[in-house]
Amino acid sequence: MQIRIATMDDAAGIAKVHVDSWRTTYQGIIPDDFLNKLSYEQRTKLWIQNIVQEDNYVVVAENSEGKIIGFATGSKRETNMVPNSCDLTTIYLLEEYHGQGIGKKLLKHLFIHFKSLGHEKIFVDVLADNKTRHFYEYYGAKLYTTTQIKIGGKLLDELIYEWDNVDEVLNKL
Repeated sequence: MQIRIATMDDAAGIAKVHVDSWRTTYQGIIPDDFLNKLSYEQRTKLWIQNIVQEDNYVVVAENSEGKIIGFATGSKRETNMVPNSCDLTTIYLLEEYHGQGIGKKLLKHLFIHFKSLGHEKIFVDVLADNKTRHFYEYYGAKLYTTTQIKIGGKLLDELIYEWDNVDEVLNKL
């Protein structure tokens, strides 16, 4: 297993992980009809745009056969007005690879990047019903605020977490 910076050739592999992990992670949280309409083709187009965005840092996790099994991204959201901060915008991993330390490696890779840019605070948004929030809490994320978002016509609670010390997170990783 290796973690590396994504290239344009990775867009379809990232899209497959994105769609498949949404369907498993958000089953029972986001309406099924929304999840069933997710498209590899649409997500591939989205990831081509995400990868070429200069301020978007995208990394992938590959298994020993070179298949993309997970990915993570970091950038500063337009809504983030906090100085010296950045956002962990995504970490997704195929369900069959959960519990193997790959998410931790992806997180570490992002935090090394955040540190290299001089960021002091990192934010991550997670649906309240998403169990991955416990992963973020384990690595020191503290609840910053809450909001609501609508996905697939359903109003969902979203938690916004903050890490206020990049070095502390890296030491734990």
